[in-house]
Amino acid sequence: MSRTAIKDRNFRTLGYIETMPDGRQKALNANFRTLGYYDPRRDVTTDANFRTIAQGNVLSALIYDED
Repeated sequence: MSRTAIKDRNFRTLGYIETMPDGRQKALNANFRTLGYYDPRRDVTTDANFRTIAQGNVLSALIYDED
C-alpha cells in the first residue's frame, strides 16, 4: 500500500490518498479519517458511506483545509 500526502501551498499536509494493492484508492484527511474511495474497475468515486458521488477519480476534491 502506498500513501501520497496532499499539501497546501505552504506545504502543510491536508490529507492523504492511499492506493491499495488491488488498485482501489482511499482519501483520508490529515487526522486519517476516511473521506471516500475510488474504484478504478467501476470508475466511480464514493463517499465514506459508499454512496456514489462522481464518475471518475475526484478523491483530491474531497480533501480540503478544515481550519
